[in-house]
Amino acid sequence: MVSNKSPYLKFNHDEYARSQSPDNFWGQIRRTVQGRPVTDDQINMIVEAIKTGLDIRSDDVLLDLACGNGALPHLFFDSCAEYLGVDFSEYLISVAKKNFERFPNITFTLQGVAKYVCLESRPDRFTKALCYGSFSYFPEADAIEVLRLLFEKFSNIQKLFIGNLPDKDQMAKFYTTRTPDQYELSDPCSQIGIWRSRDEFARLAANAGWNVKFLSMPLEFYAAHYRYDALLSRNSEK
Repeated sequence: MVSNKSPYLKFNHDEYARSQSPDNFWGQIRRTVQGRPVTDDQINMIVEAIKTGLDIRSDDVLLDLACGNGALPHLFFDSCAEYLGVDFSEYLISVAKKNFERFPNITFTLQGVAKYVCLESRPDRFTKALCYGSFSYFPEADAIEVLRLLFEKFSNIQKLFIGNLPDKDQMAKFYTTRTPDQYELSDPCSQIGIWRSRDEFARLAANAGWNVKFLSMPLEFYAAHYRYDALLSRNSEK
């Protein structure tokens, strides 16, 4: 039987990161536009959105899921008491440990996110959590399980910032020369990962118990036209 799927490029984070120079931190984690690292102003907008959204305080213990090479979170290490970054990429974690780890309060661990949230033995220590630019690459089953376990097991996490999500309703603003089929839009291994509308993401989060508030980046942000941020909180949070 002939498949009616349209061909499209796949993406592997670890392989891509290894293809970049060791000191090209933004290139390794694809904080780029047309292959070139974004400007400091763009990075500062991301950092400000995360710090403001999570309301990071000096006594917070921050969990960063799919943290990459640590280049982004190291810009707000001084705003919290402790930080743990988790990523499945052996190369990216090696870069993070070499350049940004400050043992014992700032640490990185090599593990897939879904496996980590299942196995973490001290979940109560974390007060806030972050997943920036990576959630769309989680397989659907992992996305569901991660949100559920963060709500049920990591009971002291009051806020979860999930950033840079691709908006299915704004897809045409990104794909200006072609229209991807549903297979590509729902494939976590595609170049962008899984596209979800705000309504779809809200249902995903609500099913795990979270309240959701959607946030938009300034118009001058390079991906503002087709991405959004989501701030998840518990019922006790106002």
